[in-house]
Amino acid sequence: MHKDLPVINRATLLKNLQNLLPHIEKDILAYSEANAELSEHLQSEYRSAVEAERTAEHFVSWREAQITQAAVAWVLTCVFVRFLEDNGLLTEPVLAGSVRDVQGRNALQQAKERMVAYFNENPTFEERHYLLDMFAELEKYPVIAELLDHRHNPLWQIPVSADGAKRLIDFFQKIDADSGEILHDFTDQEWDTRFLGDLYQDLSESVRKRYALLQTPEFVESFILDYTLEPAIQTFGLPGLRLIDPTCGSGHFLLTTFERVFNQWLKREPGTNTRELAQRALDVVHGTDINPYAIAICRFRLLIAAMKASGSTKIKEAPKFKFNLACGDSLLHGRRFEWQGQGIQGGLLDEERKHVYEVEDPEKLNNILGQRYHVVVGNPPYITVKDKALNQAYRDKYPTCHRKYSLGAPFTERFFDLTLWSEGNQSAGFMGMITANSFMKREFGKKLIEEYLTRKDITHVVDTSGAYIPEHGTPTVILFGRNQTPRSDLVRAVLGIRGEPGIPEDAAFGKVWSSIVELLSAPGSENEFISVVDQPRASFSTHPWSVGGGGATDLKAIIEGDHTPLSAKVTAIGFGAILGEDEAFGVPTGKLSACRFPKRRRPLIEGDLLRDWVLQSANTVLFPYTPEIALEVDSEQEKYLWPLRVQLWGRNTFGKLSYKDAGRHYAEYHQIPVERNKQPLSIGFAFVSTHNHFVLDRGGKVFKQSAPVIKLPLGVADADHISLLGLLNSSTACFWMKQVFHNKGGGGIGGGLASEEWEQFYEYTGTGLKGFPVIDTQDTNLAAMASALESLAAKLPNLSPAVCLERSCDDLKGVIERAQSEEAHVWKMMVALQEELDWYVYALYGLTDTAICCFDEPPALKLGERAFEIHLARRIATGEVESTWFERHGSTPITEIPGHWPKEYQALVERRLQIIEQNRWVALVEQPEYKRRWNHDTWEDRLRAACRDWLLSRCEQICQLPALQTCAQLADLLRRDVDAQKVAKLYCGSDLVDLQTLVSELVECDSVPHMASARFKTEAMPKFRAWQETWEKQRLEDAIDVLHGVAEPLPADDAQDPEKQAAWELAKARAELKKKEQVGDIAVPPQYKPVDFRKTSYWSLRGKLDVPKERFFSLPGCEKGGDSTLVIGWAGLNHLQRAQAIAAWYLDRKEGEGWEAERLIPMLVALDELIPWLKQWHNEVDPEFGERMGDYYEAFLLEELRNLEITRADLLSWQPAAVAGKRGGRKKKVAEQN
Repeated sequence: MHKDLPVINRATLLKNLQNLLPHIEKDILAYSEANAELSEHLQSEYRSAVEAERTAEHFVSWREAQITQAAVAWVLTCVFVRFLEDNGLLTEPVLAGSVRDVQGRNALQQAKERMVAYFNENPTFEERHYLLDMFAELEKYPVIAELLDHRHNPLWQIPVSADGAKRLIDFFQKIDADSGEILHDFTDQEWDTRFLGDLYQDLSESVRKRYALLQTPEFVESFILDYTLEPAIQTFGLPGLRLIDPTCGSGHFLLTTFERVFNQWLKREPGTNTRELAQRALDVVHGTDINPYAIAICRFRLLIAAMKASGSTKIKEAPKFKFNLACGDSLLHGRRFEWQGQGIQGGLLDEERKHVYEVEDPEKLNNILGQRYHVVVGNPPYITVKDKALNQAYRDKYPTCHRKYSLGAPFTERFFDLTLWSEGNQSAGFMGMITANSFMKREFGKKLIEEYLTRKDITHVVDTSGAYIPEHGTPTVILFGRNQTPRSDLVRAVLGIRGEPGIPEDAAFGKVWSSIVELLSAPGSENEFISVVDQPRASFSTHPWSVGGGGATDLKAIIEGDHTPLSAKVTAIGFGAILGEDEAFGVPTGKLSACRFPKRRRPLIEGDLLRDWVLQSANTVLFPYTPEIALEVDSEQEKYLWPLRVQLWGRNTFGKLSYKDAGRHYAEYHQIPVERNKQPLSIGFAFVSTHNHFVLDRGGKVFKQSAPVIKLPLGVADADHISLLGLLNSSTACFWMKQVFHNKGGGGIGGGLASEEWEQFYEYTGTGLKGFPVIDTQDTNLAAMASALESLAAKLPNLSPAVCLERSCDDLKGVIERAQSEEAHVWKMMVALQEELDWYVYALYGLTDTAICCFDEPPALKLGERAFEIHLARRIATGEVESTWFERHGSTPITEIPGHWPKEYQALVERRLQIIEQNRWVALVEQPEYKRRWNHDTWEDRLRAACRDWLLSRCEQICQLPALQTCAQLADLLRRDVDAQKVAKLYCGSDLVDLQTLVSELVECDSVPHMASARFKTEAMPKFRAWQETWEKQRLEDAIDVLHGVAEPLPADDAQDPEKQAAWELAKARAELKKKEQVGDIAVPPQYKPVDFRKTSYWSLRGKLDVPKERFFSLPGCEKGGDSTLVIGWAGLNHLQRAQAIAAWYLDRKEGEGWEAERLIPMLVALDELIPWLKQWHNEVDPEFGERMGDYYEAFLLEELRNLEITRADLLSWQPAAVAGKRGGRKKKVAEQN
């Protein structure tokens, strides 16, 4: 170990364990698949969980999570052992140790000798047996028994193989090549276990996302305990005190509570045995967590803390400490104390039929969650629940689970539920939590605020969204309260004014956090970051909450005045459509032919492309509706979506039925409001953005949730729409909206929170927007300004680089230069007109007495020349503020008014600068966070992207014949294309272009291997096999429908005949019964993750449902002799054309180049994957060949396999050459050892 590093190098340990964990996961998966007993055990556990409605995941996804938990258990248990032996808590080294420890021993050598002796005594045993026996021996010590409990530690139920165990041992015994010392030394004189918190949060990325793992920083946890634990001790005393963290994670709250309580007992009773005092402190702390290894870490940390406090130095001699910890879901387990008739009053474990996972201890869970506490604290997860069964289970038990709720809502209810209720002479308990502030403004929080929290004594609302809290990217709030009816009409509130200006060296001393700590006890105090007020409780009784300080609340009231709310002027505000599974319904607009996309389709409008008065669309979605928005699915659409039928039928309706059970077509959108989509005129807006963006649309598009629409009454003129558009796009509107809408944080410091206010993203909801105050939209000046802006915006699409390339390649350079110049001028004029609009609206809402505007055409403005920017530049120059506004937007700060402007305009801007200095309300709005950013990609970047797309489209046009070719052959064809040569030179920025290299690079990023095993990593192939199984079951269902004559709907004329209708319905019922008998319920197959794909480009092109969105398919490993470039075909070929192209390439390689069987296998794998599709879609007798092509190619494949002496099993197990050798050897070794 290097002497300049701490003994436990937390960063290195974490990084190395993160690299180790996937190997252990793969090992356990391989072992479980090879071991029939273990495989059946997992299947049985899964079936029980499904029947108990504890999961709705596919088995493959569920098993993946279980295996990860087991792998983590193996890794962590070894870490625990290493910590114990390195710190002398075991009598001898058992796993590894320092080359020379504090006692002068070579502990590592002793551990190795112990293993040699073990294998000499047990010659048939493996490394797995050694580890299991070592854990079993340690389990005999009472103090550590629960940590290694056979009943609940997953390592006993899901073991590693001999290979996996050896990898673990080798990892912990590894020597640092530079120093000759053990690589990972766990010696720590202070027995500090904080490094385990890092492992808890970051060891497994999949577990971190699944459970939203996030450590609570010590300074936050200490602050919360100051306002909960300390007053609870004063109120209730130490004897009998109980504290719980229902989401305890790695135990930060519990560890600090233990230390505080132990120290208080030690002061009160210095003569009492410290072991007894340690147990008293342990009796106070209680914790549960859904994550098994969180509980394992928490238990180990408390064990070490208790041993340290009690003076115990050996596990063998330590007292049998009792820990009040259990793994389980605190939302489901245990009784509800505040039951109001919803769902099940008792806990999940109260019904014998309910399933309990092996890692869960039902008796302990009921004991811990079956009582109330003097103190309840925690940092609950903020995620939304994706598992449908769990999501519904929470809804059944917690009334605050409203709409698309975050887990913060039911956990707020549960925290209070577990807190002692004020009753008789018994005082109310104390509750403190840090949680996502999304409930304050997002729609799901309405029930929590208005129906639940109004009955609770909320004492403090602390806005921490502006504080720098490490790893907390989600904006947060701290709530303190007591479980009793409100005792005061006031609530102490910390209102945010300004966020943390930079990353502090120590987050505990950040400017915003320090302000909160210092000022919270002083209502009426204020600094540049926060205001502290005793606010009327009534302001917290309605949704949404507004926690803006520095006069923001007063200005919001002025803007609202007595103006008419937007809701009174519109017929609807909300989504245009909810597709329900976006990736299934749409593809990039430039790839419609390559994706064989149905012809009945519409552009999809998404919020991130709705910016600065301009509406753009990158994707197109199929549209299974008539112009009157009646469902009308054609055969082309049905066929396109057929591979995703089970996935789409598995979607839930609002009635909690699946689409299939509800009788809905699988091609239906989840929702499409009829009247909203029949009316063409809409004002669309970005649902999530840093600033307000509203655009007028005139119909023929699908607006998804990220781009909601405003609908005015039918017959309202364009001019009225445009006037309203002007109001909504103003800086005044932006200010009002940011007081109402939820702040989501954004890209910036703090792992997600933006460093400056203008970087933060807000959620612009339709519900909140209904309250926007609308002034008289008949104002002619307002209409003129907005109309001018909209007219300028309409010019921009025709000036884009892509349009330039399409227009002409003759004078390409001149066309591009003219378009660039004209576009730049349009943007500058839009900046200028927007500035006039902003200042005119100030007068409309009474912020200024008169309109400080230029009613003639203003001079064009560059970014950096607006009044607020000049004012900001002056403040930066004097050192008053720091900001990256100019740097981030590519503008130059100026402190003087430009002399080239007309004198009248110079005077106007000077007057505006004076008003910013003198008018408090204008000063609040004339800030970067409320002024339009005009932030878009540079011309150069857009030109390069347009050239790339043009070249790919041209390559695609050349490739459309049903044949394969190499990238080199494609480059040869492109050399004959003069236009392509010009665009290639422009793309590369040089006259010297290597077309073969260029084509190879372009195609590589827009192609995906045809063979699944070349597309997915080995460990992801079970997911693909699950999809194949699903498709086979769907085909069986279709065959049954054909057999019963109900594969097609009854023709409209026949449907009018009662007898024919009755006969068809009878046949349909018989078919459904037959499907139930022969097929059963088809489970929704597992979705893919980025890590499942061999390349990130495959993930970006295919996504979670593996939907083709590429221009080309490839056959890696099938390159012909003398040409090593990638073999590709056009992705738009149908299954039969692909089969013809692949078979032709195969025969050329076999007969023309004499390839051996091993080299031919990849092409046979590709054909094998095509056979089911050929038999499904192309098995009618082909008029040209006189055969059924599915049967023909199946016979061809079988004949080739027989001639080459290859089995179908060989095809299924094939892996690309890059990993085949390693994987094959690995499988052989595991098989031999098992």
